Amino acid sequence: MKKSRGRTARKRRRKHLRSFMDGVNCSHKLEYIKLKKWLKDRGFEDSHLRPAEFLETGRGLMTTKALQAGDLIVSLPEKCLLTTGTVLSSCLGGHIVKWKPPVSPLLALCTFLIAEKHAGEKSPWKPYLDVLPKTYTCPACLEHDAINLLPKPLKKKAQEQKMIIQELFRSSKAFFSSLQPLFAENTGTIFNYSALEWAWCTINTRTIYMKHPRRECFSLEPDVYALAPYLDLLNHSPNVQVKAAFNEQTRSYEIWTNSQCKKYQEVLICYGPHDNQRLLLEYGFVAMDNPHSSVYVSPDTLLKYFSPLDKQRKAKVSILKDHDFLENLTFGWDGPSWRLLTALKVLSLGADEFACWRRTLLGDAISARNEQQALGAAAKICQFLIEETQHVLLQISQLKRDKENLKTHLALVEMLRSEELKILEKSAEILCNLNL
Repeated sequence: MKKSRGRTARKRRRKHLRSFMDGVNCSHKLEYIKLKKWLKDRGFEDSHLRPAEFLETGRGLMTTKALQAGDLIVSLPEKCLLTTGTVLSSCLGGHIVKWKPPVSPLLALCTFLIAEKHAGEKSPWKPYLDVLPKTYTCPACLEHDAINLLPKPLKKKAQEQKMIIQELFRSSKAFFSSLQPLFAENTGTIFNYSALEWAWCTINTRTIYMKHPRRECFSLEPDVYALAPYLDLLNHSPNVQVKAAFNEQTRSYEIWTNSQCKKYQEVLICYGPHDNQRLLLEYGFVAMDNPHSSVYVSPDTLLKYFSPLDKQRKAKVSILKDHDFLENLTFGWDGPSWRLLTALKVLSLGADEFACWRRTLLGDAISARNEQQALGAAAKICQFLIEETQHVLLQISQLKRDKENLKTHLALVEMLRSEELKILEKSAEILCNLNL
């Protein structure tokens, strides 16, 4: 019996939609074929992971078989890993060993990536370099206009990140010049600022943690990096659990899952219980509905709602500073954090209650008035942050219309701010119920 044409078309549409939601297989793309061959030559055997494009996470890996808790996701042989050992056994090794003062393990890896990328077809690492991102969205790479729209604490860290790369570039110029005998072109054009920024971001966003023995030719900074081709295509989810480590017996870096994953779905791993500001800073992305996310309250916002005429204000701020209660004050999905409320209770102490500040820091309730005033201040701060976030979101939509070239950067900041608005609105609701 023939199927009706309508039913066949519907089925085809459903199948197409499902395949797009699961992910579009990219194994047929030349760069992945070359990468898989290159990995196979180095002893990597993989049966069930396929590169794919996903609607929400972009590029990632899908599984062709259902995974159960306790299954091995991936095992990457030591030969496939790019470490400082790789760098020392390359033509850069001799120059690094001789250079004084010693370079950091991080700079050694950056130098290697830039040199190999420059070598192009001649580089044995070309199949891996070809699948690395060409650009990054870590705050250090964001345009000035986008950085300005970040929440204050993150904006400060973004500027620090930019300065770290600038300082590394400035302090490495002489070392880069010493490599001139290895290159026909001028090292100044090869090891330029944008090349170093790209290499630094590659290492910062993509390395796995792997401790290496201390070597005399490197500075005292910890040597804990390894780039893991193919494995670094795995995307992050805060809702999965994995076990990852270098297995001394198999001499491979292994990732085991503690979660289930259906056939043809994206395999996700957890980079750690990070909030969105940390994810953006370290990896250049934001996770939607991230249970670990929170909104930070800066010290000046904290003090905005307490009278400058309070005679003990200076002493209270000193107490908070000395006991580390001016940093990491947050609103989360479950309302104001204990640290934030404690700081607000100290600032709300009446003249007759001030002597009890130690008890307040330990979490004791001093008086109903003190509790009420702290909750009231939390509600005002929350409302202020809601309005500020709404204002920034308006600025972003305006800029997106005016500055086409900033669209990607602005979309990222917009995601972060929208997520923070949801958290603040939830906190406002919780505070409203508490105040009632």
